Amino acid sequence: MKMKPKLVSIIIPSRSDRFLQKTVSELLNKARGDIEIIVVLDGYWPKVMVEDDQRVTVIHHGGQHKNYGMRASINTGVSVSKGEFIMKTDEHCAFDEGFDVKLVADCEDNWLVTPRRFRLDDENWAASIGRENPPIDNMFLTCPIKGDLGLNGKEWRQWRRQRKHILIDDCLTMQGSCYFMTRKHWDWLGGLDDERYGAFHFEPQEIVFKTWLGGGRVVVNKKTWYAHRHRGPGEGRKYGFCNKQTSEMEGSRQAINKSGAEYWVNNCWAERKHDFEWLINKFWPIPEWPDNWKELIKEK
Repeated sequence: MKMKPKLVSIIIPSRSDRFLQKTVSELLNKARGDIEIIVVLDGYWPKVMVEDDQRVTVIHHGGQHKNYGMRASINTGVSVSKGEFIMKTDEHCAFDEGFDVKLVADCEDNWLVTPRRFRLDDENWAASIGRENPPIDNMFLTCPIKGDLGLNGKEWRQWRRQRKHILIDDCLTMQGSCYFMTRKHWDWLGGLDDERYGAFHFEPQEIVFKTWLGGGRVVVNKKTWYAHRHRGPGEGRKYGFCNKQTSEMEGSRQAINKSGAEYWVNNCWAERKHDFEWLINKFWPIPEWPDNWKELIKEK
């Protein structure tokens, strides 16, 4: 008996339509399985309407002058999706051929998976691959004693080089521009918390920490890839905190990152199976983390 293809729901939260259409077309052209794409236009109308395809659903979230933020937009997209698997991607990414079936093939119920990441050459709409542009497979956490922006992701090239032959490899953290999981795991995570973390920040850390500390696994799948456009000089984030001035946004960002770091370091999540120290020990030694990090955090 032939098995029914497993549906992958791809969620794209959007605040700017510059590369949105290219990303949607890329997903439609490169997928080899059954997919649906849900674009959530958060507080704006695109200049060019998204490609007319039965696999694409477009939701206008918020009003013309109000946006709810990335976290709420992702939650909205997932809430109307139907797939057995959930994939979130930014609106400026290119993809490997058959990315969807390759991700489905290596994803357990309690896994959080990211494909291998390259930098996107947006002029040619292709991944920048070569000695000067190695893949970004792994990231480490910045140490919370180094400032209020601790526990953010930073490229970990040494880990990549040492484990280059491991095709499904453990990740301490990830960027958050593209990730994949079963719907069962998304439901277990409870979606993205936009009350604690605001509209934008700490997205990858929240789901990474819940997955690892809740008994799951975070991995990079090097059998497939995506290419993410990095911001150019002078370009700011399209997502931020709703209806705030720049200085207020920066203050909120600092406060939320500090609060988030303290929440996880101090083991405040009641549903954890492991303490935060367990995760640090699993990947030790971690760049930029001193041996006495626990004592320094207590003193801070």
